[in-house]
Amino acid sequence: MEKGGIIKHNQEKAPKTGDWRYLKPEIDAAKCIGCTTCVGFCPEAVMEMRKRSEQESEVSAQFAKEKEIVEIDLEYCKGCGVCAQVCPVKAIVMKK
Repeated sequence: MEKGGIIKHNQEKAPKTGDWRYLKPEIDAAKCIGCTTCVGFCPEAVMEMRKRSEQESEVSAQFAKEKEIVEIDLEYCKGCGVCAQVCPVKAIVMKK
């Protein structure tokens, strides 16, 4: 591939690989600061930021209430745990 090339991914044709995952990431809304660090490190690109729900905002730290929270597409997440390792506040925990 040439330098700077873009690989286009067709989500409709992609196999749903999340069903064979051993561990799954769980987000602690009280700890997530909305920094987006995990999004950039996800090798499967299954993480994106979204607006916090009312319930998530209530438990969030004061400075994070207005920030977005990460959401993970578990249909494609393979449970590698990279997100949990790079989270600066340990808001992501891998669970069975």
